[in-house]
Order: sequence, then structure tokens, then C-alpha cells
Amino acid sequence: MTIPIRRFLEKVPGGMMLVPLGIGAVIHTVAPKAGDFFGSFTGAFFTGLVPILAVFYFCLGSTLEVTATPYMLKKGGALLGAKIGFAVLVGLIAGHFLHEAPIGSGIFAGLSALALVAALNDTNGGLYMSLMGQFGRKRDAGAYSILSFESGPFLTMVTLGIAGLSAFPWQALVGAILPLALGMLVGNLDKSMRALLAPLVPAMIPFLGLALGLTINLTAVLDAGLLGIALGLFVVFVGGAVLLLADKVTGGDGIAGLAAATTAGNAAIVPAVVAAANPVYAPAAQHATVLVAASVVVSAVLCPIVTVAWARRVQKKEQSTGKGDATAKGFLEPEQAAEPQS
Repeated sequence: MTIPIRRFLEKVPGGMMLVPLGIGAVIHTVAPKAGDFFGSFTGAFFTGLVPILAVFYFCLGSTLEVTATPYMLKKGGALLGAKIGFAVLVGLIAGHFLHEAPIGSGIFAGLSALALVAALNDTNGGLYMSLMGQFGRKRDAGAYSILSFESGPFLTMVTLGIAGLSAFPWQALVGAILPLALGMLVGNLDKSMRALLAPLVPAMIPFLGLALGLTINLTAVLDAGLLGIALGLFVVFVGGAVLLLADKVTGGDGIAGLAAATTAGNAAIVPAVVAAANPVYAPAAQHATVLVAASVVVSAVLCPIVTVAWARRVQKKEQSTGKGDATAKGFLEPEQAAEPQS
């Protein structure tokens, strides 16, 4: 008996990523200690998102040609600038009306400038890379090496006006870029290595989705209520519109911009770090942590759906005009899409 698992996953928008992500999130929510219970390889996989990402970055880097580096700098710089600029604008507006404290009552109770900025300032790199590996241009995926500069609390503190309390974590930035850079080096030095590693990019997407889901607790959405859901919607749709425009301005098709409209999982720890650096934000930190955690879940679910819908629109437009490269965007079969360009 044959079950068409792959056909089903491909029919679901972003299914190769989203379905395993959902399975992982349900497992983590219902049985958060399952990894500890099974131990061994299973337990390691439950906490293995970072090493899986490292291998994914290396394999993806092997498919990127050195000649695309200036393009990655331009694309990554545009997306990073758009995210920072929009977060600064939102922070200035929210700070003018709310100051450092959260709203005390009403339907917006708990909302603060800290929650808004923390949710906007950090991109879910694993989700971005996976969506780019499946639907975007290969060289757009390399833009995350620039987007990684937003990781951690640094830019949130800058946006909130307390940058002097935090040192710039250059080691973490180098660590985020290094696997991709090494993959590029190997792939450009030896095209046979590129041919070996490139097919692993689409094959790893379901595993990446499952590992990412195993870090998400669905109760965060319930704890945060409608306000947490609204924050996630704001990040995906309003932030996504800004990033889509920035992508289009730099000659893109908008897919990379929408794929970057997420909140990273580690953004949930930013409010506590900011509050530790400046106690004036302590009253807002607890509420902000829950809201940002909800935004992580909501954006992780919605971003693939929105990105895939837009990618299909781009595909239809390019097919009707006879322009574009469907292979480079991952619209063909994974085996075909993974073939390196000569």
C-alpha cells in the first residue's frame, strides 16, 4: 500500500514546512517532556533545531555562487533596513503615547512599546531560509546572513534608546554567518561538492519544520489572548507589506520580503533582557514576553501561507509573461530545483 504523503504536503500551502511544524508544536504542547522521556537520538532531535539549521545553512551556502554576494548584501541590507526603520517608527509612536509602561486596562491591556519593538525586530531565520529554499531565489536566501544582525536584544535596546547598556555581540553574528560562508566556499571551490550538497536543501525542509515546531508551545496563543494574535497579525501583514515594498524596490519579487515578516523564537527572551538592563521596563517585560511568544506562533503559522500564496501569484504572472526562472524559485520538483547552476 502506498500513501501519497508528498503529494498531500505539496497541496498544502507551505506544507513541507507547515505540516511538520504543526505536528511538532502539538507534540511540544501536549507532551513537552517527551524528548527527555525517550532520550537518545529522539531526545536530541527535540532540542536539535540549531545544529539542523547549521547543516541547512552549509548546504544552502554550497548552492550560492560568489558572484551573487553583492546582490545578497543589497537584498539583505534592504530588508534589514526596512525592518529596523519600521520598528523604530512604531517604537517612536508607541513610546510617545505609552512611554515605558504597558497599557493598564481595556482590550489593549499589557501592550507596550517593548512588546511591539521586540516582536518586529527579530526574524525567524529558520523559517525564512526554509521558505527561500523551497519558493524563493537561492541568492535571496543568503540575505539572512545580513538579516542575522538583528538577532538578540541589541537592536531592540537601540530602538528603545538604551543601546549604551548592551555590547554588540559580534561573536554571535559571525557564528550565524559562518556555516553559510563555509558552504559557499566549498561549493565554489568544487562544483561536484555543490552537486552533492544541493539536493539536501529541499530534503531537509520537513525536518527543519518539525524541529522548529518542537520549540513552539501553542498555549502561548491562548495565554496572550486576542491581543497576542493581533500582534502576530500586525507583524505578518503590516510588517510584511513594508518588507514586500523594500524587496520590490531592490528588484525582487516580494517573496523574500514576506518570508522575513516573522518573529523569531528567541525574541521572547528579549523583554526580560531589556528589563534587566534598564529596570524602568520591568513592568512591561512580563506582558511583553507572553505577547511576543504569541507573535512567534502566529507569524510562524501565517507567514508560510502568505508567502506561498504570493509565490504562486508571482509564478502565474511569470508564466503568463514568459519571464522568470521557475527552477531558481523552487516551483519545480525538489530534485529539479536542487540542481546547481553551471
